[in-house]
Amino acid sequence: MLRRLHLIIGLFAALFLLVLAVSGAVLSLEPALQRAGATIPARGMMSVADLAQKAERAYPGIEQLERLPSGAVLVYFTHEGQSGADLINPVSGERLAAYQPSAFFSWVKDLHRAFLWDDRGRATAGISALLMAVICLSGIALLASRAGGWRKLLSPIRGAANGAISPRLHAEIARAAALALLLSALTAVWMSALRFELLPEAVEQEADFTQSVVALPPAPIGTLPALQQVDLQDLHQLIFPFRADPLDVYTLRTHQGSGYVDQASGQWLSYADYGNTATLQNFIMELHTGEAYWWLGLLLGLAALTVPVLTITGILIWWQRQRAKPQLTGNTPRHLADTIVLVGSETNTTWGFAKSLLEGLTAAGCRVHVAPMNELAHHYAKARRLLILTATYGDGDAPASANQFMHKLDKLPVVSALPWAVLGFGDRQFCSFCAFADEVTQYLQRQQWPQLLPTEYIDRQSGSSFEHWGMALGQAIDMPLSLHYTPAPRATQPLVLLQRENYGEAVNALTCVLRFNRVASRGALPAFSAGDLVSIVPPGSDAPRFYSLASNSKDGVLEICVRQQNNGLCSSFLCSMQPGDCADGFIQYNARFKPCSGKSAIILIGAGTGISPLIGFIRANKSQRPMHLYWGGRLAESDFLYQHELRSLLTDKHLLQLHVAFSRSSKPEYVQHKLLEDAVNIRHLVNANAQILLCGGRKMANDVASSMDIILAPLSLDVAKLKQQGRYLEDTY
Repeated sequence: MLRRLHLIIGLFAALFLLVLAVSGAVLSLEPALQRAGATIPARGMMSVADLAQKAERAYPGIEQLERLPSGAVLVYFTHEGQSGADLINPVSGERLAAYQPSAFFSWVKDLHRAFLWDDRGRATAGISALLMAVICLSGIALLASRAGGWRKLLSPIRGAANGAISPRLHAEIARAAALALLLSALTAVWMSALRFELLPEAVEQEADFTQSVVALPPAPIGTLPALQQVDLQDLHQLIFPFRADPLDVYTLRTHQGSGYVDQASGQWLSYADYGNTATLQNFIMELHTGEAYWWLGLLLGLAALTVPVLTITGILIWWQRQRAKPQLTGNTPRHLADTIVLVGSETNTTWGFAKSLLEGLTAAGCRVHVAPMNELAHHYAKARRLLILTATYGDGDAPASANQFMHKLDKLPVVSALPWAVLGFGDRQFCSFCAFADEVTQYLQRQQWPQLLPTEYIDRQSGSSFEHWGMALGQAIDMPLSLHYTPAPRATQPLVLLQRENYGEAVNALTCVLRFNRVASRGALPAFSAGDLVSIVPPGSDAPRFYSLASNSKDGVLEICVRQQNNGLCSSFLCSMQPGDCADGFIQYNARFKPCSGKSAIILIGAGTGISPLIGFIRANKSQRPMHLYWGGRLAESDFLYQHELRSLLTDKHLLQLHVAFSRSSKPEYVQHKLLEDAVNIRHLVNANAQILLCGGRKMANDVASSMDIILAPLSLDVAKLKQQGRYLEDTY
């Protein structure tokens, strides 16, 4: 519901918000430009009396001094019967330039405040600002949900940056600008409410001037005590008395209050603070305009420039999701269906599996109705079973198409209970893997709905796992069921093999380091960095296989590390390639598996070909950040991958420590054993905010996690907690 509200308001108000944002960004330049051309003495260096004395000498016909919020000083004067206004240097009193408000900025200000449309435009601008505030608040709530809670709002945003427009990119930009945009929106709403008298306007308290003035000769302005006591930085306006009237007085307005000063004695005749309410009101206006805080104005202006970007990326992401939804042919109306398939999806990938399930069940003779989980009906007249396919959003939350499901489920009568099965979709990299699927399972079990088969999970869109689940479902409903799902193929490019290095032949475990480049006629390699993935599509197959990259596109090569698997189609193809041979592939960005920024230590853990992204991180460590590598292989003499390069990286401090273990040596060891041996050092590093990155097989990752839990126990930490903090990242296979 929150996401839909965020989307609808964003689409509805997009044009108005774009105008407000761009015009606001332009207006933010005016205070900074004024500030850049102003001479501003430090506080305590000049009083109002000093300024007035110098200005009076330079302008005998002076009538008024004014200090703009930017710090620039104006003098209003009359000369030979003509009025004028100049910007002056407050230190010398000399003229800098004639003052003339910018016609351009005045026009932009009218556009920003009223869309060039009088009070109707002002009302529209106020409503648009209110909508912006709602978008900011809903966006911040969505960011918190995605991060896994409010405490993790500033943690690294997880998720790969793949696709034409990345939701992760949209989220990163939104998080950077959200508070500034919210400040601009709320202050604009407040000012608009004052304008249309929806809020009472605070009235500045005025000095009560009833004291009589004695007609005495005026004293030199530089000697007046009241003006000497006011620092120049507190000045707002000083109005000079009429020269021919000895009973007239100085009117002085500061940022705190205003009053009247006797021109003969220089004493205050009366003074009044504006009052807390009026001061707060002025402060809010200054926050919005940035006039008194030019640096804040520039920050708000930069944040405003993200609005066009967020608008465009938001619309494109929405459009991508709409296009990604499969066109379901043969979807039976729900009142005629014997099988109900409900889908919970955040990015629409689960719908591809739902389409395959629809086709498989229909071919088996079922009448199937597929719908989002939010469209759970009160009653299905002919339904015999309920199948739920759902992903998980953020830290265990319901995805977009299922966020009302539990609420609707609560309202169903007992007679609506159907035999059910849940299939969860996710990525085991995340600590809340398929948490929402588990929540749905537990709820249905508590309600004692009959369960068709145990809840299963699909990791990273595994087609084989889906087929296996389909076989189990077919047995449960007593009908043959064959399910097949292959993600839509991505556009590939030919990659030519430049070099290869062989390892592991002595232990019958061939492992190859392969370095590719793009075919010369196709131009340079696309941008990528170590830890990203290259997908290779082997001949005779449509299913891509993903390999972690050990290189950076700036290196000029695409480097992977591949171990030949028994009956492995893609690994056998790659390990048989010779320089000059070509393979088809594409890059998939993997932003969730990267070292975090900063100077804290990095602990790298891997086994076998899992060293691939890890050595890439070490190579890129030009700042010599402390990096500690723990790696396991089979036999040092045959498959010590990157042995000579690792020694060189130790010498030049790209790598601080290297710990290796070999399972086929005379004293067999695994990488988790090296971790336990170095437990004291690891605890020290973790306690100093170190980050841990692990790459390798799932079994190795589980063994390492168990060992790390033992190591971290004295710190009252474990792997799960580090994952929640974004300090323990896995890339497993």
